[in-house]
Amino acid sequence: MPKDEDFLVNNVESRTAFEGKIWDVLSESFDYGDQRLTREFVAHPGAVAVVATDDSNRILMIKQYRHPVRQKLWELPAGLTDVEDESAEAAANRELGEETGYSAGKLTALMDFYTTPGGNSEMIRVFHGTELEHVGRIAMDGEERDLEIEWFDFDSVVDDILKGNIKSPSAVVGIMALALRRR
Repeated sequence: MPKDEDFLVNNVESRTAFEGKIWDVLSESFDYGDQRLTREFVAHPGAVAVVATDDSNRILMIKQYRHPVRQKLWELPAGLTDVEDESAEAAANRELGEETGYSAGKLTALMDFYTTPGGNSEMIRVFHGTELEHVGRIAMDGEERDLEIEWFDFDSVVDDILKGNIKSPSAVVGIMALALRRR
């Protein structure tokens, strides 16, 4: 399969159509061939996620409430890359620590993917975190204040993904990428 390629268009206008607490919605007009098109999309700073595993073939997951889908979802520790001059690796370890109380001694990039490229600029870099050390969890607020943290057998989580029981895109992409790398 060929690699995705950059396709440059002449951006004619870009304006903030909606300014939100976490991200904005942009309206952009651009020339595409002989047409001028306008599209609205969520301008997102990007994010990181961590498939944290231990020596017993377990994976560390969190359960968090997600209001747009009105559900608590099993997910990977993850968060925004919105701290200036912070590397993706540092952001991944920061989010892992904030959400689970663990730090990864080793982080390996697994996969980069766009979550919804038709309406959102969000790209997530998923890392595999190993050599975990419990460093203590900080107090959180909002939906994160009652996160559930649990270790699961890695192979059973892969089975749960294939059964459709895990719906978080970063969890599905990251865990399946690691499963494929391990085979």
